[in-house]
This record gives sequence, C-alpha cells and structure tokens, in this order.
Amino acid sequence: MICTIGYKHTKAKEMQMKVRGESMKFNKESFKSDFKKKIENMFGMELNDSSKLQKYVALGSLIKDYSTENWIKTNKTYKANGNKQVYYFSMEFLIGRLLKSNLINLGIEEQCADALKELNIDFNELEELEADAGLGNGGLGRLAACFLDSMASIGVPGHGCGIRYRYGLFEQKIVDGYQVEIPDNWLKEANVWETRKDNKSIIVKFNGNIVSEMKNGRLNFTHENYTAVKAVPYDTPVIGYKNNTVNNLRLWSAEMVETEEEFDFCGFSKGDYGRAQNYKSSIESISQILYPDDSHTEGKILRLKQQYFLVSAGLQSILRSYKASEKSIHDLDKYVSIHINDTHPSMAVAELMRILVDEDELTWEEAWRITTNTMSYTNHTILSEALEKWDINIFKELLPRVYSIIKEIDRRFKDEILQKHPNNWEKVNSMCIIHDGKVRMANLAIVGGHSVNGVAKLHTEILKNRELADFNRFYPNKFNNKTNGITHRRWLIQSNPKLTEAINEAIGKGWVKEPKQLVSLLKYAKNEDFKEKVYNIKKENKEVFSNHVAEKYGVKIDPNSIFDVQVKRLHAYKRQAMNLMNIVHLYNTLKENPNMDIVPRTFFFGAKASPSYYLAKETIKLINTVAYKINNDKSINDKIKIVFLENYRVSLAERIIPCADLSEQISTASKEASGTGNMKFMMNGAVTIATLDGANVEIRDAVGDDNIVTFGMTAEEVMNHEKYGGYCSRDYYNDDMRIKRIIDGIMGGQFGGYNNEFNNIYNSLINYNDEYFVLKDFDSYVKAQDKVNNLYKNRSKWMEMSITNIAHSGIFSSDNTIKEYANEIWNTKPINIK
Repeated sequence: MICTIGYKHTKAKEMQMKVRGESMKFNKESFKSDFKKKIENMFGMELNDSSKLQKYVALGSLIKDYSTENWIKTNKTYKANGNKQVYYFSMEFLIGRLLKSNLINLGIEEQCADALKELNIDFNELEELEADAGLGNGGLGRLAACFLDSMASIGVPGHGCGIRYRYGLFEQKIVDGYQVEIPDNWLKEANVWETRKDNKSIIVKFNGNIVSEMKNGRLNFTHENYTAVKAVPYDTPVIGYKNNTVNNLRLWSAEMVETEEEFDFCGFSKGDYGRAQNYKSSIESISQILYPDDSHTEGKILRLKQQYFLVSAGLQSILRSYKASEKSIHDLDKYVSIHINDTHPSMAVAELMRILVDEDELTWEEAWRITTNTMSYTNHTILSEALEKWDINIFKELLPRVYSIIKEIDRRFKDEILQKHPNNWEKVNSMCIIHDGKVRMANLAIVGGHSVNGVAKLHTEILKNRELADFNRFYPNKFNNKTNGITHRRWLIQSNPKLTEAINEAIGKGWVKEPKQLVSLLKYAKNEDFKEKVYNIKKENKEVFSNHVAEKYGVKIDPNSIFDVQVKRLHAYKRQAMNLMNIVHLYNTLKENPNMDIVPRTFFFGAKASPSYYLAKETIKLINTVAYKINNDKSINDKIKIVFLENYRVSLAERIIPCADLSEQISTASKEASGTGNMKFMMNGAVTIATLDGANVEIRDAVGDDNIVTFGMTAEEVMNHEKYGGYCSRDYYNDDMRIKRIIDGIMGGQFGGYNNEFNNIYNSLINYNDEYFVLKDFDSYVKAQDKVNNLYKNRSKWMEMSITNIAHSGIFSSDNTIKEYANEIWNTKPINIK
C-alpha cells in the first residue's frame, strides 16, 4: 500500500480549518504548491512525471492532511469537555467515494477544481479513480453512512464502528445475462483516507473453555485455551459540513497474533507450513468479505465470528478510552451511548456485561443497569430471515463465556416475565432469548437496551402492535419511531450540482444548513420559468447518462423517454418481478398495436442478488433475457428499452438518481421497513410510484395524493391475508389473461432462455402461492403505470409534481433524524468545535 504519511508544510498549516461556520480558508497558490510538494514527497518525482493515480493519491492525502488538525482537535474537545459520545455499531457502512464529499464539506470543492485545472489536471478524472469502499450492500449500510455524515455536520459527538472488509460483498458482472460474482478488490490501490493504528489493537478471544473459582467471596471466570485474534483499527475521518467537526469511523481488521506465546514458530520452521497457513487464513477470513454464505455450518460460524469480533473489539476499545479519562466505571452510561444498527451487533449487550462483570468486577445488578442504560437498538425489518437466530451448539462452542452470560440474562428475564404473568409459559416462550435450541438476537437487543426504534411510522406501528406486541406491552416506554433519512449534501448537492444551483438562485442557501427550508420551493411549483429550468436540468442529466449507457452497454436510449428506475437490493418482496411483468405486458400490447400513443419508456434496473439467493439471481437473468429481446425488436419503434445497470453501488446511484423521472417503490405493503432510495429520488425531483409501505406513507403524507402515484393492497390487507389466508395466486393466473400470457410467454420461450430456466420464478408465483402478492397487485400496478403515462404527457403538471417533491424532501434529511436520535435516545447534544 502506498504510504500516505503527511509532511509538515507552513502554507498547508495556514490552510487548515480556519473555519467560522463557513469553509476553510483557501489560497489557490498555496494549494498548488502543497500539491506539488505532496507529489514530490510521496513519489520522488515532479508533478508532470506523475500518473493520474499518483495525482489522485496525492490529492486525497493532502485533503486528509487539511482535516487532520480538526480531527485531533475534535477528539480533544470531546475528552476535555466530558461530552457524552455515541458509538454507532453496524456491520455495514456504505460510504461510497469520499474525495468530492470531503471537499464539499470543507467548502473548497470549486476552488480545488479550479486550482487543479490551472495545473492542467481534470478533477473529474481523478475522482473517477477512487474506488467505492466495499463496506456495505444496500440501504442499511448507506443509512449508516448518512448518519455519520449528519452527526459530524450538526456537531453530534458520534463515531462509527465496523469491520474493514478486504473484499466487501462482491463485484457484480453480468455474463450472458447471469450475475457472476468476483472479488471486490476495493483496496487494490491506496485507501488514502484511512490511518492504521497498531498501537490501538485489541485481542479478541474465541473457543476455549471457561474456568470458574471463588475468590474473596466472588465467583470469577477465566477464559483458557482460546484462539486469539488481533483486531487492528483503521480510522477514517468523518468531516462535518463547514463546522470544524471531524468525527471518526473505526474499522477493524482481523490479523494473526504474532507473539511468541501465540505463534508456533517452532512448528512452522519444521515445515508445518500448511497448519500455519490454515491458521492465518482462518483468522483473516473474519474480515475478508461481507456476509459470507451461511447456508452451511462453516458460513454460520464465520458470520457469528464476524459479529463478535466487531462488538468485542469495539467495546474493548471504547472502555479502554473511557477508563483513560479516569471517570468512574459506574458512570459509563452518563458518558457513552452504544447504538446497535439492526440485529447483527446485538451481542454487544452480552459483551459489555462480560467486561463489566469479569474484568471490572461489578455486581451483576450494577453491570445490568449500566448496560441497559447504555445500549439502544434500531430494528430494520420484520422479515424473519433477518431477525437472526443462532444454534446454541455453535454459539457456546465459539463463545463459551458470552453464551453463559446470555443464559443468565435469559434466566433472569424469564423470571421477570413470570412475575408479571404467572404461569404464562406461552408468553415466556414468545419473548425469551433462548428458545428451541436457538439464541434470538433481536430479543437480546430489546431486553438489553433502553430504546428500540423502528425506521418509519408504519414500520414502528407494525412492530409495536403485531410483530413485537408482547415486548411493547412489557416495556411500554421503550419503543419509538425514528424515520430514516438521507444526507442532502451527498444526494443533492454532490449528485446534482445544477439542480442545487437552481434551488440556491430561487430560495437562497439557507436550506443547506436547515434542509426543511426546501419547502420554500413550493412557491415556484407553478412558476413556468422555474419549471422549465428544472426540466432542462433533468434533461441534461438524462442526456449525459444516455451517452454513458450507449458507451458501456451498447444500448441506444432516448433521453426524452420516461426514465423509470428501480435500483435497490434484489429481493422477492421488493418485487422487481412485478415491474418486469408490466414491461412484458406493455410489450405484448405494443406488438399488437405498434402505433399506440404512449410516451417512450426506458426501464432501469440495478441490483445485486445474494450469491446463495437463487430466485433473485434467476430474476436478474430474466430481466436481461427480456431486455435483449425487447431492445432488439424494431417493430415497437424503440418505445421501450430496458437497461440492467451492472454492479450497482453508491457512485452509480449518484449518476442515475438525478436522471430519474419515476421512482419505483413497489414493495409488498408491510415488508419494507422504511426505504431511503425513495427519499433520494424524491429529493432529485422524481415522482414516486409506490405501495403504501415504509416511508412511502410519509412521502404521500408530505406531498399529497396529487403528487405521488399509489397502488396495491394496504399493509393491513396484506397482514390479514397472511394471518387468515384467502389468497390463491393460481386463480389470478387462470382468470387474468394478461398474467397468463406473460407467464406462459416467459416459460414457453417467448424471450429465449433454456428449458425450465425460470422454474423458480414460476414456482414462487404459482406453485408456492406468490408469497409477496405480485399477481394480486398486478392489475392495480398496471393502472398506476397508465396514470403515469398520462400525467407525463402534461409537462407543466409533471414538473409541478416534481418540484413539489423536491420542496418536501427536506424533512427526510438525515440531519433531522439524527437530531431526534440525539435528543430522544442518546441524550447528547451538538458540540461546537472552535
């Protein structure tokens, strides 16, 4: 890896963070001098001799240098003032590229680009060299990244804690229409933003056995014969928007412990290379990839290892830092807040108990008081597959002491239930942590913290009144709602600069600091000049992306067509299949009537399917199979085109979202906890076609029924069908000739493909009774799409809808969400870094 150690330079110091709520003081000549010097010091050559990659590395390193003084100052201020700090634990942080984002937050993007231009360097070319960080998969990870940005930008003392995945999830290639997974080698070149801190390493212990003995009237526990793993932290600055705050994202890498006690040098020197190499591989695999395949025992063990590795390293590090401040361990909950993002880090509850009881020798009761006051939990789903349950045999072998602590938490909690509900074993079995040979991680997180929040009003109501109703009644003040949000700095200012400029000209720049001020745009929603300006910005974005599609995919698309976009993780409940069925229906209709009066439509899909999720992978193949047929059928006069965007990721989202006319948010009602893609599209002026699911409900409430297109069953109707039955998908297949024609055409080879290639899709829709009600909602969806077509024909009306959506999007800024978390869950306040 290329060295990124900064040098001391007088002019650079003059530029470092002389901010008073605006932007850092920038001197163009000093910057150019700093940049040249950085090239010389890092690579031993002059600027003109350096490659583009070397220029990018030098630029990123220089920007990191500029933020370092405030990074240190922020940390010192938090410690000196004794501020309560938040640590946000998440298995994913989908941070995307940081170069442009950091320059925007420092307030020097334009000046930096101008200075580079004077050096004959294209900033955009350097930006394209930065790899997307392979630290997440979808909305969960992007939410965590937006939250970090907002915490820093509004001054909340909050930091991220995650794993530094060597290869992330995977890089998606589409080969003959199929998804092919290859390693996402995002760390191949220098990651200029991270700083390795060996002196902050932590030892995490797996396997072995626990020895207990009485000492001074206290039962003590000793972990013996364990496998030691070294957790090495890599720190990344999280730069706030023009406010001097630089928080921290700490990512842990799993490495061998190379001490005489832990490394068998003798065996290695005698030629037992295989055993030594296997040991090394088993250790490093912990931080190798995100979400290893857990369809087999080895994968389950590895996932459990990852989760404990994260929480143990993170908590030990936090406690070490806290103890250095010489504050009482009994006051930990007054100064530290630990937030669990989804169920993956739920083991933090038991690990904190282990540290407090075993290492700090607190009583169980005192440790439990501290733990529950310190921990808070966000639930992101009601899908049972995401509410993790671990086999107790795997758990207790891998984590013997943590398992025994969870058993004790469970025993005490069962007693507590029975005190309130004597002899009600049905309720005990419903709520307990260990049941039927499994450890239920969501239950552990609920019991072990002081707050449980959902991520949209509908989702929270479902949790409180249905899925977790017993817990809600048991803990009447614990459940609350915090609707998800997105950072407008990345998803509008960075992704759509021309629209940002138009908004600034119309209503000023106050909305950048206070995004709810975007509502002032409403007075321009009927202004024809402003509507035309916004229309032309959208059209220009579409033209640029059309050129990209032609160059990358060889598909010529019409920038005047409706850009209809569904980009998100591929899952059956998100119903990409229903979108495709409507496309096939439209195609069949056009084949019968090529002159039908419709607005040309370009359908974009972008999604990764989990490698072991065969139905999702088959859906990708079907999308591409249908796309090939339709895109090459001249008889429909190019009125439909389909583009599957390969390897969907943050940087690609930043390009497609500003182009979208229609945002597809069509999940089965009650299944999508919130969604954040819906907010990003809305903020960029797309109109949403949606079920009343997740935050779509709140978008509808904000913009009104006239500025969104809704369809389909309600959440209540879906849940009633699930509870009482009464739905037969085969009836819809037999009774609706459109559906029958679509499915028979796909299965009969209308679009190509091998025999029985799409059997999983057929079975899911027909033989397994269509779990996510695709066929039941199909007719309503087709009518909604017809409505979209008619609305789009009236440009003035469509642009009024578009501007209305932008105007109301400010309420979905993650800055607002984080203020709610800080005030209502974490009990911490923003800090001004002077």
